Amino acid sequence: MNINTLSDYLKRTYGCKVYKLSLQSGCTCPNRDGTVGNGGCTFCSEGGSGDFAAFFLTKDENGNSISIEENIDRQIESAKEKVAAKLKGQDHKYIAYFQSFTNTYGNPAILEKIYRKALSHPEIVALSIGTRPDCLPDEILSILESLRDEYGKDIWIELGLQTVNEESARHFRRGYKLPVFEDAYRRLKERDFVVIVHVILGLPGESEEDMLSSVRYLAGLAPSLDGIKLQLLHVLKGTDLAKEFEETSFHIFTLEEYCDIVVKCLKLLPPEIVVHRITGDGPKRLLIAPLWSANKKLVLNTLNKAISKA
Repeated sequence: MNINTLSDYLKRTYGCKVYKLSLQSGCTCPNRDGTVGNGGCTFCSEGGSGDFAAFFLTKDENGNSISIEENIDRQIESAKEKVAAKLKGQDHKYIAYFQSFTNTYGNPAILEKIYRKALSHPEIVALSIGTRPDCLPDEILSILESLRDEYGKDIWIELGLQTVNEESARHFRRGYKLPVFEDAYRRLKERDFVVIVHVILGLPGESEEDMLSSVRYLAGLAPSLDGIKLQLLHVLKGTDLAKEFEETSFHIFTLEEYCDIVVKCLKLLPPEIVVHRITGDGPKRLLIAPLWSANKKLVLNTLNKAISKA
């Protein structure tokens, strides 16, 4: 089975290897601050799903305040250092990925400065913004549309849908219903944004058919979805999901089971949808389960073998 991988897509689009720089905008999340809910989604760590992101600093080493622009510059340089070992002298560019929490949930004027600074960096070819469908007001979309046109660089919007199963969504406290996603998706595509949607495989209580239904739904969206991330459920220390796991011992995928469901999901996707991820990383210091997922090389090799045989 052949899939439209992110690596291949980036090489076709930008003509070289492209690496993501995981950054922070300093935003929080309405599902944490009481606007929508408190505590966030049950699986979300204190890092807001951005545990590998650069730090959002407001002061320098001497305790002096730094500007938003300097903050972003420092984050970019720090993130570049983390991927430097992978470069090996090859031609490369970067994507600025605002990953942690909800990166359209904040003061529009401040967010514009953050987005603009990232887009203005000469080595960055695109901006990827992780957010929620209920945090995309037209004012923010207009800012992003204007910046995209000004800089001539792609802007990706990443939405954490996770599942189309409303009962499951209530259980992990997503905080919005499917029509909210559908409205956000429609408005994003009307403005020609690249949209990537996250799906979590292995949510407590979900059957195989529940998971396949989520992917089948995304595969049938019109206009067509641009990209998808398939994420293995990780149980991380300090989360409400960890408490639930301790109390109920809900089923966690074996590596073989996970490979099987990933292959079934990929078979549902039309060839134009870019597959951005087929697993995901949980910080080893926080990981409770599945422990096999900490061996990233083993996981990717096993997944790729399963896909090649399908």
